[in-house]
Amino acid sequence: MKEIAEKIKQAGGTLYLVGGAIRNRLLNIPVTEEDYCVTGISKEQFQDLFPEAKIQGRNFPVFVLNKKEVALARKEKKAGKGHKEFEFLASPEITIEEDLARRDVTINSIAQNVLTGEIIDPFHGKEDIQKRILRKTTDAFSEDPLRVYRVARFMTTLYQENEKQNFIVESDTLKAMNQLKLELSTLSKERIFAEFRKALASSKPSLFFQTLRQAKVLEIHFSEIANLIGQTQPEKYHPEGDSYNHTMIVVDNAAKLTNNLEIRFSCLVHDLGKGLTPKNMLPHHYGHDENGVRLVQNLGKRIGIPITWIKCGKTAAKWHMKGGIFEQMTPRKQVELIENVGKSILGLEGLKIVVASDKNRYQENLQSTFDQIYFATIGKQCLTQITGNRIQKQYPNLIGKQFGEKLHQERINWIKSIDRK
Repeated sequence: MKEIAEKIKQAGGTLYLVGGAIRNRLLNIPVTEEDYCVTGISKEQFQDLFPEAKIQGRNFPVFVLNKKEVALARKEKKAGKGHKEFEFLASPEITIEEDLARRDVTINSIAQNVLTGEIIDPFHGKEDIQKRILRKTTDAFSEDPLRVYRVARFMTTLYQENEKQNFIVESDTLKAMNQLKLELSTLSKERIFAEFRKALASSKPSLFFQTLRQAKVLEIHFSEIANLIGQTQPEKYHPEGDSYNHTMIVVDNAAKLTNNLEIRFSCLVHDLGKGLTPKNMLPHHYGHDENGVRLVQNLGKRIGIPITWIKCGKTAAKWHMKGGIFEQMTPRKQVELIENVGKSILGLEGLKIVVASDKNRYQENLQSTFDQIYFATIGKQCLTQITGNRIQKQYPNLIGKQFGEKLHQERINWIKSIDRK
């Protein structure tokens, strides 16, 4: 990139590294991608200098060069509602400071001259990194509703477990997020899901929802999760508080047990049915497992969740309670769970993670809780030992419903016969 920067300098321009790469370096966390900004030259000059560069972007020029994205410095002007309604101006006269002013938060509004190493920090982003504060760069923050979800996502992806202090969102920025509440509905499913997915992949996904709750916008796209707030639970079994607090603990537990996002999503939505419990029934939530199935579908459709994730979430909602009391159930009920979950996308091992995350309310000895759950091991043994081929050989004259009933009964007999001490 220094060779590219030198070529740009000779043409009268300057190349800067901008945004997240600088932020991550200052935080001593891995840099996953590098973005660059060019000042002082036009689009045509850049193309003449680098004819091999591929141009992308409809509204403003972004070039892919040396596998890096290089944008020309630009200004933006709001031209309507939503994330896409902007007018862009890119010209050689626009300074790096003017370009940085349009960015979302101060910690992303830092640039570094590629050739000299000089840091350009007009909005004191380095100071906010040291203080662990997410602060809007300028009032231009309020022009783009997607920034609400970006800030919430930054809270998760910048979280570091061993840090004494992690990021907080500055109060005026929370207010600005809340003021964008009505515009959030203009965002596309793809944009919302992209931010949600990154948050779910982090080590502490709960911070995404906690931040949206702080900004009082959680209910716009995540109403099923917002409805868990205040839904009390029996204190004997849930000292952690209401169904919302419980769900936040469960999804964070899942992040410690698996990198599989389908399973993490399943843990997030396992208790959605509790949001429908009438107040006069609280703190009990009879039937929430069945009620949750429909809500998983609703949430998934609203924000563009992949169909495989939705199917996993439905399985978790329906079967997590039975998985939690597996040892107390009759062999017939146990086989019912094994057969249904065993053939699902979530699978017995996936449900085991859901149940372990659900059971561990204190977030201590999580691995021990996981290891003590045995239905997945027994279930896989049962399905391996008692197969359709085995029944067909033993009872060659059975077909259709009778065959299925016999297979089911033989699995029940196998469960009865094993030593589970």
